Amino acid sequence: MATNNVRYPDEVLRNTPTKFQVTSPPFRWDEAGGIRIGSSRVTLDSILASYHNGSTPEEIAIQFSVLRLEDIYSAIAYYLNHRQEIDSYLEQRDQQAQQLRQQLTQKHNLVDLRQRLLARYQSKRESRQSAPSN
Repeated sequence: MATNNVRYPDEVLRNTPTKFQVTSPPFRWDEAGGIRIGSSRVTLDSILASYHNGSTPEEIAIQFSVLRLEDIYSAIAYYLNHRQEIDSYLEQRDQQAQQLRQQLTQKHNLVDLRQRLLARYQSKRESRQSAPSN
């Protein structure tokens, strides 16, 4: 009977003298309750929105050049391993953003502001057109 000399990955790792360092994802909470990546201002929400829109980690690194590629991979891997918790966090953030938009709309009459800005723009445009050319 022939012996099988196939070595499985766990055997190789056990017999490897190099020790692997396990790192946690580079997340930090900001004052508004959002998760930021590393020391940047980029949110986990932004990374995952790009990922869900089909961007690869390499494309995300181009979009957010302040991030390291390994941090992007780490954030996505964490999401994939903790999908339920992160989806809950993202849903909560969406609800908070929607509430804030409603509060701002109620507090500031944005339709009136838009009309005033358009009127000001039209007035400046008309005054430029009626001014004599040199």
